[in-house]
Amino acid sequence: MTLGRRLFVFLCALALPLAAIGQESVRPTGVPEPLPKETATPTSRPVHIRSTHSRAKPKADEDDEPAVSIPTSVTGGVPATRAKSVIMVDAKSGQVIYEKNADELRPAASTQKLLTALIVAEHGFLDQPVTVQAVDTLAEPVKLNIRPGDTYQRIDLLRALLVKSPNDVARCLARDNAGSIEVFAEFMNQRAKELGATHSHFINPNGLPVPGQYSTARDLSLIARAAYANSTIRSIICLPQLVFRYANGRTRELENTNKLLRRLPYCNGMKTGYTEAAGKCLIASGTRPGKDIIVVVLGDSPAGVWRDAGALLAWGLWNGSNG
Repeated sequence: MTLGRRLFVFLCALALPLAAIGQESVRPTGVPEPLPKETATPTSRPVHIRSTHSRAKPKADEDDEPAVSIPTSVTGGVPATRAKSVIMVDAKSGQVIYEKNADELRPAASTQKLLTALIVAEHGFLDQPVTVQAVDTLAEPVKLNIRPGDTYQRIDLLRALLVKSPNDVARCLARDNAGSIEVFAEFMNQRAKELGATHSHFINPNGLPVPGQYSTARDLSLIARAAYANSTIRSIICLPQLVFRYANGRTRELENTNKLLRRLPYCNGMKTGYTEAAGKCLIASGTRPGKDIIVVVLGDSPAGVWRDAGALLAWGLWNGSNG
């Protein structure tokens, strides 16, 4: 073989490993392959967790904030909160895990719609039609704008009530159930007492402010536990959004007012509330294998309500007793 031929063969042999290097990523000896993101080993550093319940991008509003920062390893004492009243309970046993001013009488705002929904769900016949009356529409400010003469199934109105919290829908369901708002309020007070919520008094089904209407964080936790145990309500409060079809065929997507559903994968429902007198209120539920927690936060700030309820849920689920 001539010198030129030998030089050509040598250069070809040298090019083969270089080509292979271009096709594969080379890792230094002893360094493991990185884990996929979803199986990466958790650390104790804070991470931002967003719910995977919905593919829809959350809509921004005046009190929207980045996702609540929750550590993957929750340690230490119960997180400090600025809410006026707080209680955290085991959803199954009812054991109180933490409380702060839990018996202070306070307006409950729309969180009391959980009791409205519970009475409607327990009455049953949810596939039956409901015809809207003019008296049902006398509610502000949050309305679905259902119109007198329109007919809906009870279950469709119940879903709208728990997801978007319209006050006209609450009135419609209450009037349909009891014949009038006044009689339905009697049903609310009777059911509340049956649940042990003896320091509450309800006058309307939607939580709009009225003298003499009040509840406590403890009472609301008792109502929330009963609602959580109801399979119909449980199937609704976890929905990040739903499509509501009006009687005329028009549709509207309703986004759940409970932002923790989109921010925390272990949050599985409950109900928001707000009036100037009540402040920001939230009943939030969370779950992990073998454990279910309900947190009631009353009289909080627009930003603080999500932070406080989210931190309490995480602490309760991972550090609370019976965990």
